Amino acid sequence: MENNYYGPQISLPYSTAILVLGIISIAMCWCYGIPTLVCSIIALVLSGSASKKYKAEPANYTESSYKNATAGKICAIIGLVLSVLFIIYLIFVIAIIGWETFQDPAAIQEWIRDYQS
Repeated sequence: MENNYYGPQISLPYSTAILVLGIISIAMCWCYGIPTLVCSIIALVLSGSASKKYKAEPANYTESSYKNATAGKICAIIGLVLSVLFIIYLIFVIAIIGWETFQDPAAIQEWIRDYQS
């Protein structure tokens, strides 16, 4: 790769933030999924921007910052998938518990008594 840029190479903007948000999205995917969705979507948007900047002028930016952004993007995708699966699981569990609970009139009366007290 020929370097036509004669200044020092700099890091891609937000490359570290992308990696951190990607890792957080994996680590926090079991926290009801909502914070993870936010982190992973932000990381994906930032990584798209960083990738475009690097591909437009690769000589201006360090390769390690591009690798950090790429790793963060992969982590964000994994975190997004895990979060969506966990949300689907929660909806399924709530639907099953709710369906069986509200099928039984005695369970409904018990739930109302517990709720009122």
